[in-house]
Amino acid sequence: MSEETPKWRIVGPGLVAAATGVGAGDLVATLLAGSLYGYVLLWAAVLGCIFKIVLVEGTGRWYLATGKTIFQGWRSLGIWTSWYFGIYVVLWGFVYGATAMTSSALPLATLFPGIPLNVFAVISGIVGLAMVWFGKYGGFEKIMTVMVGILFVAVVGSAVLAVPNLGGIISGLVPRLPEGSLFYVLGIAGGVGGTITLAAYGYWLKEKGWHTPQWMKVMRIDNSVAYIVTGILAISMLIVGAELLFAANIALSEGDDGLIDLADVLADRYGETWSVIFLVGFWAASFSSLLGVWNGVSLMFADFVVNYRKHPKDLSADKAPGSGSKQARAYMLWLTFPPMLLLLIGEPFALIVAYGVLGALFMPFLAITLLWLLNSKRVPQQWRNKALSNVLLSVVALVFIVLGFQELYNQVAPLLGG
Repeated sequence: MSEETPKWRIVGPGLVAAATGVGAGDLVATLLAGSLYGYVLLWAAVLGCIFKIVLVEGTGRWYLATGKTIFQGWRSLGIWTSWYFGIYVVLWGFVYGATAMTSSALPLATLFPGIPLNVFAVISGIVGLAMVWFGKYGGFEKIMTVMVGILFVAVVGSAVLAVPNLGGIISGLVPRLPEGSLFYVLGIAGGVGGTITLAAYGYWLKEKGWHTPQWMKVMRIDNSVAYIVTGILAISMLIVGAELLFAANIALSEGDDGLIDLADVLADRYGETWSVIFLVGFWAASFSSLLGVWNGVSLMFADFVVNYRKHPKDLSADKAPGSGSKQARAYMLWLTFPPMLLLLIGEPFALIVAYGVLGALFMPFLAITLLWLLNSKRVPQQWRNKALSNVLLSVVALVFIVLGFQELYNQVAPLLGG
């Protein structure tokens, strides 16, 4: 296949990015929104998907237009970006590794209660490591597509069984702010499938072989379709929360345990079989996130290690290592084995505070640096931001700045006795 006639494929890196970004935490956030406010915050879930389309399109456009990865773009903005990213990616990986393994293990431990949670967590980490270590991108993409399919059946199927209120859905698309819901709205809009993995999109484009501006239209379709699927999942979870929990005034546990509570509600309402299907979907959401991080963020780390000392003029995308590089594999090991200690000893308070602070800064960092890069001479004139892109990215940046300061406050307040 020549570069002049790129093959148009809908399923690709965008679905990988979406599958990685939509974990159990995102499902719980939209589920809780439905359980607390019914359909009123449906518009915020839709807005969140638009935010991700804008951010991921910007990341993909940067790579295809310049031939450089997002880290190489950050590096051109100054050495400070390397310091921030280097500290963040190491600390984030340590805490996230334990979180991802636990989240993947929780539905399995519920389905097979005779086996301890930590056993499933360790197995999840090791199996995920082996699949990414020995696999190629093509197989990885197919596995992620299957995971999304399983999740889609479980979540959308649950929404259909709940018999959604069409009038409520339509009214929920009208922006409204119930009392006390502002930061909840921002959290839904900012949390639907979004972490550091959004920035990994360009690396998956590289692995896929989409690497010139001629792939721009393909990339935009790929990205939009993937996040439309994400939007359908978010809306479906909100429907489930509104119809099964809000109407019956049923409260959920916080965190991933809320999905276990939902599985119990589904069992009571629709039988054990559907509860099992939902738990398998819960597992698919969690394990696909694990696989995506083990692959995509390892590629980002490898790029950082190889290029952070170089002058920006010496950087090019062909110097970004692949998933089989020793740098990427070192980070895969970092994600897998040191976090197992956290499974045994719990998560130290100081580490979690630092993790939360750095995490609160990442999404504003991504949005602002994309605005900076995509309006600069680093990008050919044809592919720089137009007025609409600047407006949308500015709104996204503002929302994430507000969210970031709220998260910083939540992390620092306990230290100050707040």
